[in-house]
Amino acid sequence: MEKTEKLSDRVCEQIKTDISKGKYQEGEKIPAEPELMKQYGVGRSTIREAIKSLAMSGTLKVQQGSGTFVNSAKDSETIDQRLIRADFDEINSVRRLLENELVKLAAIHSTKEDILLMEEKLEDRKLAIHAEQQQQCIDADIAFHMAIAKASSNSVLADLYNSFTTIIRKFFSEREKTGISHFALSHHLHEELFKAIKSGKPKPAQQVLQQILDNNY
Repeated sequence: MEKTEKLSDRVCEQIKTDISKGKYQEGEKIPAEPELMKQYGVGRSTIREAIKSLAMSGTLKVQQGSGTFVNSAKDSETIDQRLIRADFDEINSVRRLLENELVKLAAIHSTKEDILLMEEKLEDRKLAIHAEQQQQCIDADIAFHMAIAKASSNSVLADLYNSFTTIIRKFFSEREKTGISHFALSHHLHEELFKAIKSGKPKPAQQVLQQILDNNY
């Protein structure tokens, strides 16, 4: 078994090398198993293991009844790579959907520990504003919204939102080159959002969030 796994890893690397050199083009169907066995000098089980591994990593795409094809670079992107390539309007639309659901769930499900964490991050945000420390403002703002995501009790949504924090952080960094006014102007809304969640009021929480997002805060 160990030998088969090592062989399949080697075949994976050889196939990826052949793709990078243009032997197999994006969208092109690769040869069938018998031909691949001849090309790489291995058995059928090794080829199947290699194809399975490459399909799982997004390099290849197996279409039942049609064959195995080389994925395009776009199709094989990770979610983080796709987010970095997306424009702001696309990001903001998805962020709006995610945060709207997260604040609603946080207002319903948050525990005492969740509330304390949100309160702590909100205080960090205020202190960073008073200290006029841009990077600390960015970190505290994102930490506050991540605390809300955690309080939603939906780990999948929280993980998705966490993926967005990279691009949100980049947006803040580019936008706030002249100071921390963005954070100062929106802090009262973040306090209102916290109060609504703490009071267990989903609709008011969503309404405040709407104001935050409408102003690109």
